[in-house]
Amino acid sequence: MANPKNVQTLSTLKQSLNEIETFYVVDYQGLSAGQLSKLRQDIREKGGQLIVAKNTLIDRALQEGGRDFADTLKGPSALVLAQSDPAGVAKALADAAKGNDRGIPSVKGGFLEGNKVDVSVVNRLASLGSKETLQAELVGVLSAHLSNFVGILEAYRTKLEEDGAGA
Repeated sequence: MANPKNVQTLSTLKQSLNEIETFYVVDYQGLSAGQLSKLRQDIREKGGQLIVAKNTLIDRALQEGGRDFADTLKGPSALVLAQSDPAGVAKALADAAKGNDRGIPSVKGGFLEGNKVDVSVVNRLASLGSKETLQAELVGVLSAHLSNFVGILEAYRTKLEEDGAGA
């Protein structure tokens, strides 16, 4: 008969992965309890969740969702779920890795909006910045273009008024 704790963990994993479109598989071995706690907090602030479980349970939960990560789940692994801000969660992982001399946690792979991705994609995503930062940049670019457009319309209106007054 299956271990009740494993059955409960598997059920929790399945439930957590139910509506998740983006997650990362990371190696966390070598982090102290304090570092792991800080990492959990940083990820939570970005709208994510860090789940540590046995590889076999993670693999089974992912397999039932149609996601094959058996090749990635070697050695100690944890899942980092990104509910609302995939780039922000990836940046939190990258910042934590830069914060120690061993580069831990190290990303092993990921699943980004329905597609399996490798480490380089996750690293590029981490370099983008948070969702709020990207939205602010977009608003800035759009407002600059709108301001230019309004200036052109004003100049054209002035020209039409001058042409109408001169006729």
